[in-house]
Amino acid sequence: MERTSSSTWIKGVADMFASQGIDVPRLFTTVGLDIQLLDRPDARFGADKVSELWELGVAWSGNVTLGMDPELTSRYVNFDIVGYAMLSSPTLRAGLENLSRYLALISDAATFELCPDGKSCWLGLGHIGNTRRVPRQRQEYGLLSLLTLCRWLTRRDVRALGAEFTFPDPEDFRPYRIALECPLRFGQAATRILLAAEDLDAPIPSRNPLMFALHERVIQERLASLGNARFSYRVTEEIIRRLHDGEPRREDIASSLALTDRTLQRRLHAERTSFQALLDEARQELARKYLTEDRISLGQVAYMLGFVDQSNFFRAFKRWFGLPPGQYRQRLEVERGTTM
Repeated sequence: MERTSSSTWIKGVADMFASQGIDVPRLFTTVGLDIQLLDRPDARFGADKVSELWELGVAWSGNVTLGMDPELTSRYVNFDIVGYAMLSSPTLRAGLENLSRYLALISDAATFELCPDGKSCWLGLGHIGNTRRVPRQRQEYGLLSLLTLCRWLTRRDVRALGAEFTFPDPEDFRPYRIALECPLRFGQAATRILLAAEDLDAPIPSRNPLMFALHERVIQERLASLGNARFSYRVTEEIIRRLHDGEPRREDIASSLALTDRTLQRRLHAERTSFQALLDEARQELARKYLTEDRISLGQVAYMLGFVDQSNFFRAFKRWFGLPPGQYRQRLEVERGTTM
């Protein structure tokens, strides 16, 4: 299944590009996308095409920090109905948990997780389903959008305690310092921001259980139309969240979904799949993503996919793609060179 982003989210990005003088119709034509899809709420855009939009948009704007502009982000970002469900949540923490639960409606090519760190919590953002390297500006825009969302929900000046990026040091740190006003670290394992417990536990002024239930029903209906309401999708997302800690046990995944192991197996069987098949598919998808990042060694890829050693990873990779991971990475580098 191709990973995609919603037209609502992409329309916000396109409007931001237009505000910077970018010829958006020409941009979409150059990338090979139908710009009229932006006016269809049910339309979706493929993960690699979205990255290509960002690459070309940044190049045409001449602004390498386009994803780190708080004013542009607050003006154009659109979390669609998921944002309104969050707006009806009792606290910021609950709202962010709902974002994690329903992010697929905005983009199933993105990942989001809350990782406790003492009393504070990291909000981590990533991307999956891509064979093209995700531009740093795309991830930076997503991270700044998260912080903007936290302020919008709570109506308070939520400040990050720290921010980390997978990318190397930028040439100019000033846009990052202005946008985030916190300690910065680059070349890290994840792109994420750290929030204090008092901000996470802050009440959302517009909280409303009845409105949340209404928004949740609409979200579930729209997820079902996308195929993301399937139980196997939830299992896959849970597998992806846990792989970096080693190969997840089926029993642990069942427990995290408040199910017995037998119930999990029965529900997957009803969808004509199995836990082992979903685990293999998740690893294959993530392997393709990690190999687009030159900074990640093959040994690290094996570890991040939960393999006990590289030999098991190499065998699995050759079964998936028909060639060793090193050759696959070289082929990606050649393809990138021909498209630049």
